[in-house]
Amino acid sequence: MQEQEIIRLMKQRDEHGAEAFLQYYTPLLRYIIAPILPNEKDQEDCLSEISLRVWNNIGSYDPSRGSWTAWLTALGRNAALNHARQARHTAGEEALSDQIPARELTPEAAALLKEQQEALQRALQRLSPGEKQLLYRKYYYLQSTAQIAAELGTTERAVEGKLYRLKKRLRKWMGGEHHA
Repeated sequence: MQEQEIIRLMKQRDEHGAEAFLQYYTPLLRYIIAPILPNEKDQEDCLSEISLRVWNNIGSYDPSRGSWTAWLTALGRNAALNHARQARHTAGEEALSDQIPARELTPEAAALLKEQQEALQRALQRLSPGEKQLLYRKYYYLQSTAQIAAELGTTERAVEGKLYRLKKRLRKWMGGEHHA
């Protein structure tokens, strides 16, 4: 079954669409959430939550804003991060933070943060697609160095070296832009 057919069936609330979605996209979603949620029970809970979110929010998918897999990937990653955060919270790791009021950013700090984010975006645009993909795998999708190395057919040491050089180059570019 094609991607467009699955989307159409799900928008029509046809259960065949949901079944096809689970069959075709569970491996992709598991690949995205596994580095964030190493516990298999947490993964299963998160997959159920993602499936429900896709079913309930299929109407918000807009192909003009990005591909179907990009939408699913972002939804899956965010759900896994929320699940991990909630698990830490219920385990009591964040109990203290509930009692401390949130610190508001001063206008100066907000402006500096925005400037840093823009500098990072400009620096990232200077990278090749492969270099960007490597950074996203490690720091956005939270994949282990071993997983990245295995999938790229290289060694962990080579991946670590590339990441080190990329971060060094980004720091140089951001530092140069920030002080210029």
